[in-house]
Amino acid sequence: MATLGTSQDLEVPAGSTSAMEWGSDPVAQALRDLGIEYIALNPGSSFRGLHDSLVNYLGNREPQMLLCLHEEHAVAMAHGYAKVTGRPMAVALHSNVGLMHASMAIFDAYCDRAPIVILGATGPVDATARRPWIDWLHTTADQASMIRPYIKWDDQPGSVVAAVDSVLRAHQLAATTPKAPTYVNLDVGLQESRLKQQPTMPDAGAFGTPPPPPSPDPESVRAVAELLTSVERPVILAGRTTPSREAWDARVELAERLNARVFTHLELPAAFPTGHPCFAGVVPPVHPSDALLEALDDAGVVLSLDWLDLAGSLPPSWRDEQPVPIISATVDQHLHNGWSKDHFAPAPAEIRLACDPDALVSRLLEDVLRDSTTHEPREIASAEVPVAADIPLAEDGQLRTVHIAAAVRAALADHETTLVRVPSSWTGDLWPANDPLDHLGGDGGGGLASGPGMAIGAALGLKGTDRLPVAIIGDGDTSMGATAIWTAARYELPLLIVVANNRSFLNDEMHQHRVAQTRSRPIENRWIGQRIDGPAVDLAGIARAQGGVGFGPIKDLAALESALAEAVETARGGAPVVVDVWITAEPSEPAQGAWLSRPGDG
Repeated sequence: MATLGTSQDLEVPAGSTSAMEWGSDPVAQALRDLGIEYIALNPGSSFRGLHDSLVNYLGNREPQMLLCLHEEHAVAMAHGYAKVTGRPMAVALHSNVGLMHASMAIFDAYCDRAPIVILGATGPVDATARRPWIDWLHTTADQASMIRPYIKWDDQPGSVVAAVDSVLRAHQLAATTPKAPTYVNLDVGLQESRLKQQPTMPDAGAFGTPPPPPSPDPESVRAVAELLTSVERPVILAGRTTPSREAWDARVELAERLNARVFTHLELPAAFPTGHPCFAGVVPPVHPSDALLEALDDAGVVLSLDWLDLAGSLPPSWRDEQPVPIISATVDQHLHNGWSKDHFAPAPAEIRLACDPDALVSRLLEDVLRDSTTHEPREIASAEVPVAADIPLAEDGQLRTVHIAAAVRAALADHETTLVRVPSSWTGDLWPANDPLDHLGGDGGGGLASGPGMAIGAALGLKGTDRLPVAIIGDGDTSMGATAIWTAARYELPLLIVVANNRSFLNDEMHQHRVAQTRSRPIENRWIGQRIDGPAVDLAGIARAQGGVGFGPIKDLAALESALAEAVETARGGAPVVVDVWITAEPSEPAQGAWLSRPGDG
């Protein structure tokens, strides 16, 4: 693996040793043995021993440290990397305070089922070894209790050998379906103890490799196949799937053999080609689309492939009476707990399979359906790029999200692209997908500040490919996470961020509109405490301050098209680029209104 940033001689140690002498050295070695490429961190004294081992024992390679300006960015980067590669990256967090900073990003990754190996640290467990004041503040009992409801597993090992075992287990569990972050808390005293003898390092392949995803049993596969082939008009809900082209092609073949209508989810990575005749639409996160409700009303059977919030996507009447058989394939229940309600409402199912959805599709093709029918693969149509100039401006004369989508697509027409993130005003018809890496979905937890960090992590995962990562995100998300751009600049990661900047926390502004309307109070006051204006934040200036390239603010279409042409070439050259585009603060996009009917969605 090439070291990032070598063109500037960044972070290359002056010298290193191959001798394993200190307690943190075997922990660092375990990370290398697991094949972990990178560890993102914001420095902290609680893991100074591990930090030294990464630099002076491993030589800052395999894994290479990636310096971040905030712990939340470090976890968000690992989250974006996992969405591209499907593999865990490592993160190091400083004591309780670093964990507190990172907690929302950990929650996002958990809700998005992203594998991350997080190494935490604590001040000396031995109270007699603590420095006055600071070590007492940075030592907590049961540190992981702060995040235990939204991680998969945690440990605080009491010896060097146990710490190595914990790292191997953390990797294995994080990468085992259903995937999620894991946490290993390392005592300062353990890290900084001198080894009395070199430990025998276990075989990482034997102890840290995850098992294959669970497959369905033959009897269940036959039952599913019989049901799918006995009715007409099947509907497939393609939910959480792997970024594998082989699995993607298998879903396409299954849909063609069944002549099924296939829906994907806007919050999840692309799972089916949008130009395929079987594709029926992208479902928004809060309420099912009219197209989905119409398809379900006409369906003969529904196949849910680990669909996100299955109950929330069904017609409300199906809770009392289920007119259509549902087949549900998921192992997500293994992560459900009483603290987090990300298990959503209970959904009905005629057949439930505790298996990986891609494994079910593969078995259906291999064991049952492959020879049952013949079919000709259907041609996937190329999506036409809309002309931004043909799209009406908002009522106030400003640009809208659809103008950004059209202009970005036109600027990238000759480039292979991964759309990392989209704003809440986005609709599923704005971006085509013909590969699992064409669109990566959302952040999982619905918070803010994750967009820039996740985009940088995706860029890291895509480094060495021809794909350009593109994130179209809101101004609130960008403002909170903007210092993450410094890491992309330091390690020369090509990235294009386009900010759909309405200078408002508009989703919450519209919530205030709804509350005032319900209470017969002035809706004109909805903007108070919501608008990010007077002054507007100079987001392009913030990007330049982090070492990136900034364009804007852009306020008209001609300037947008010109800026994007230059921005794409600049990003292709290896720089993070931010294009700040001012759009209307009026809820002219369909997706805006979809967020308003329930509290707590903002």
